[in-house]
Amino acid sequence: MRYLLPALLSLLLALSCTVGRGEDGKDGAPGRDGASAAGFFLGTYNDDGVHEPGIYHFTLNSDGTLTNNGRVAEASSPSFLAYTPDRSRLVAVEEVNGGGSVASFRVNGSDLELLNRRPTSAPGPCHINVTRDGYVTVATYGGGTLELWRLATDGVLSERLDVQDHRARGAETPHAHSSYYLNDDTEVLAVDLGTDEVWHYTLDKRANTLRPATPPAVKMEDGAGPRHLTIHPNGKWIYVINELNSTVTQIAMDGTDLSVVESWSTLPDDFTGESFCADIHVSSDGRFLYGSNRGHNSIVVYSIDAGTGALTALEHESVAGDWPRNFALSPDEAYLLVANQRSKNITTLARNQQTGMLDFVTRTTAPIPVCILF
Repeated sequence: MRYLLPALLSLLLALSCTVGRGEDGKDGAPGRDGASAAGFFLGTYNDDGVHEPGIYHFTLNSDGTLTNNGRVAEASSPSFLAYTPDRSRLVAVEEVNGGGSVASFRVNGSDLELLNRRPTSAPGPCHINVTRDGYVTVATYGGGTLELWRLATDGVLSERLDVQDHRARGAETPHAHSSYYLNDDTEVLAVDLGTDEVWHYTLDKRANTLRPATPPAVKMEDGAGPRHLTIHPNGKWIYVINELNSTVTQIAMDGTDLSVVESWSTLPDDFTGESFCADIHVSSDGRFLYGSNRGHNSIVVYSIDAGTGALTALEHESVAGDWPRNFALSPDEAYLLVANQRSKNITTLARNQQTGMLDFVTRTTAPIPVCILF
């Protein structure tokens, strides 16, 4: 169900794409002008006796349908994936109960070859990222740590270089959930759901350590539960999605200084149920922002004010599934794909690049989908 701003209704109707039928009989958009096929890797959770644990490969076809090409690497609950910048290597966390590890793979087209894996120092690694020169940061939810590694030129993971323990820095119940890079990969932001903060570090490449910035963190609202963030293409604004109070918070960047600007709800005004945010992405033109709502089971679409970065909610598009976690825009941004964890499917939504609006195309069964990596 959609919740559209009245002023945009006529525009949406005028610009909406041709509607056909999806593979499961739902209304869809089988023909997208300019859309091209693209492959992606899928990170999953284990499902004993149901599917083989590991990373899978899918093809997004030009009509929005998906083809499951099967498992391409064995791994235990590889819940988040990331490419090196040249896409020759892929790294993954293995989020297993009571422990966890990091794995590195060589990318051979749609296949993956394991290079090595290393145990994390804390349990529950849930997010991984890679700088342009091969530094790897891993956020552990269970341990509340940000860990630093590096890939050798052959893609093999080094021994762990550094660990920043948010509990050791005064946090009582940290849950580090993700990490991102700023200013030519010289700075790192670690989003911590447990402390309601975005921790700020400098990456010291001579000492191979993470050094806390001054101040060391940016505070969200108490109880917000920040989870992920996205950086606007203009390099001036950061948008943090808060899992526990279902909001998006704008942070302004001025050099290395970060400051909170404002927050907006991810839910419709008349929604009274329980919902938790998950993922967030901005379009490459910087005009639209998207966030996932688990419980309301929707993608919220915002327009972004070009002058201030303020958000205006345009619609809440159903994901036609249950518990949307990670989602991704296709390389040409003609589609938005949603990983629905509990319903075990991936939903394809067609994206109108002029209005930012989304339309259901089809949904495809998938092994407990968690992370989509184009």
